[in-house]
Amino acid sequence: MVIETPPSRSLLIADDSPSFRELLRELLEPLLVEVHEVESGEAAVEYSQEFRIDIVLLDMHMHVMTGLEAMRELKQLNAVRPCILITSEDTDDLRRDAIAADAYSVLGKPVRRRELCTTVQGALADAYCDPY
Repeated sequence: MVIETPPSRSLLIADDSPSFRELLRELLEPLLVEVHEVESGEAAVEYSQEFRIDIVLLDMHMHVMTGLEAMRELKQLNAVRPCILITSEDTDDLRRDAIAADAYSVLGKPVRRRELCTTVQGALADAYCDPY
């Protein structure tokens, strides 16, 4: 009897708040084998060029490069990789801009655990046909 398990996936968290990154890590680590963290949008772009990253969570408001700007660059590097924008400023204009940048989803802060986990699992399943 062969039991198939979903492939391990790596997630990158880009947020300038160490405590928020830690919270996201604690919530998502049980779902994924690898969770990586960076503190800026530009670091997210650089990191994803060096390491295999399957999904990215981006804070909207970071120093120098916003999450939306970083997402645009990340999607140019790998159009399949889902990117999820997290923001405390959840407006219709931001949602339109995120959709235009091919965001998988926009989540408002504070992030609810169930919504976060469901969104990440759905993004991975949709992008990679994982049986989550």
